[in-house]
Amino acid sequence: MGLLSLLIFLPLITAVFVVAAPKQNQVRWIALIGTGLHLALTALTTFKYLTEALAGTSSSDLLTKLFLVEKFDWFSSLGIQYLLGVDGISMAMVILTSIIIFTGVLASWNVENRVKEFFALLLVLVTGVFGVFLSFDLFLFFMFYEVAVLPMYLLIGVWGTGPKEYSAMKLTLMLMIGSAFILVGILALYYTAGAGTGHYSFELNQLAQFKFPQVIQTWVFPIIFIGFGILGALYPFHTWSPDGHASAPTAVSMLHAGVLMKLGGYGALRVAVYLLPEGAKEWGLFFMALTTINILYGAFGAIKQKDLKFFTAYSSVSHCGVVLFGVATLNLMGFKGAILQMFSHGIMTGLFFALIGMVYGRTHTRQIPEMGGLAKVMPWLSVCFYIAGLASLGLPGFSGFIAEAHVFMGGFFGNPWSAALPGRIMTILAAMSIVVTAVYVLRGLGKVFLGPLQDTHHAHLTDATFTEKLTTGILISTMAVVGIYPQWLIELIGTSIYPILNRLH
Repeated sequence: MGLLSLLIFLPLITAVFVVAAPKQNQVRWIALIGTGLHLALTALTTFKYLTEALAGTSSSDLLTKLFLVEKFDWFSSLGIQYLLGVDGISMAMVILTSIIIFTGVLASWNVENRVKEFFALLLVLVTGVFGVFLSFDLFLFFMFYEVAVLPMYLLIGVWGTGPKEYSAMKLTLMLMIGSAFILVGILALYYTAGAGTGHYSFELNQLAQFKFPQVIQTWVFPIIFIGFGILGALYPFHTWSPDGHASAPTAVSMLHAGVLMKLGGYGALRVAVYLLPEGAKEWGLFFMALTTINILYGAFGAIKQKDLKFFTAYSSVSHCGVVLFGVATLNLMGFKGAILQMFSHGIMTGLFFALIGMVYGRTHTRQIPEMGGLAKVMPWLSVCFYIAGLASLGLPGFSGFIAEAHVFMGGFFGNPWSAALPGRIMTILAAMSIVVTAVYVLRGLGKVFLGPLQDTHHAHLTDATFTEKLTTGILISTMAVVGIYPQWLIELIGTSIYPILNRLH
């Protein structure tokens, strides 16, 4: 056990110190220091990964090799291993999660109700997320997946707002249904490969060496894709997402939309497409159609919303649809775009929900018609909101532009095994969402921040504090770095996509 285990379990260790803290005012600092150390550890891991990946490794080895591997038998009789590793895709997701949890702690500085329990559950949740991104044994992967999902029930049900019990229960039940689909799919792969080779194993790369029969691929691929797609707000299984976003506290919304929903796209690419390439070819156009509906439905749904959180939640449904659309294109450009969109949307939506929490903490309302003219009293927060909005609509110079450009180019140029025309038509329809996004973003933010003050009580509100400026500054800087110089992220994830493409021939 080494660096990757520390990446996974440092948040859990921090949660233990949080619970053991003798004074409540120490809890926030312990959580901040723990997540800050994790951010530094992520930077060290990225450096070590790049050093190992680029030093003395031939290009052919790089396509299949995991780095910083930690491996030992756990339940050898069942073929279960404690197997951790990192490649470019998982490294990008670890960087995203580290940034979101650190800024999420900063954004939760004013939480007063049961502070210990709140930060402890937040850190347990993120432990599961890191475990998913670094596990290459499917049993371990699924175990961490459940650890990431289950704390959401308490975090929304106890610290949420509005119909929080309903939202928490709906979210949990829907995600448990998705988990059941994933478990059925994983067990089908485990027993099929075991029966075919005589060696039962959950190891991802070992399962990838077995050619699953066409009939297995045909029915298992949609089960696994839908299971992960539920967490990625795949239409028509998306209805839990807006309710969950709207009721969740700020940091939970940031983690929920910024990181947790990315597990859906990550799992669909890493497990469904990688292990079942023929099933992916057979079902690719069908899921492109569903995700096109996702993109347009979320965008048009956001136009009608009057609650800022629902406004952003439907926007997230649309943008997560872009991730799954990129996965369904089944080509290099689309895969790159899907991973870039996971990273970009994670940072962007984290910024959106952090800002909504800051504005709500001052105005005590999230209703757009009750706001107006807030730019006069909150210039910093207003500028940050507009930056997030411009990134959301794909303005060049921000991370959203480069991600969506890759996805839609991947969709338009199609694949040799699918009819190009249907894919191109769906890509054109999906790309039209950019116009709709521009409408709802500019219209909504104009109503909130421009014009005269709608409520005279808002005239005495204060602008962002130092902690809030630090939170928003980190997120905006990350979006700008990826938008202006995306090559570092493209190179980080690039070679890790080729094993999946090689399986697709």
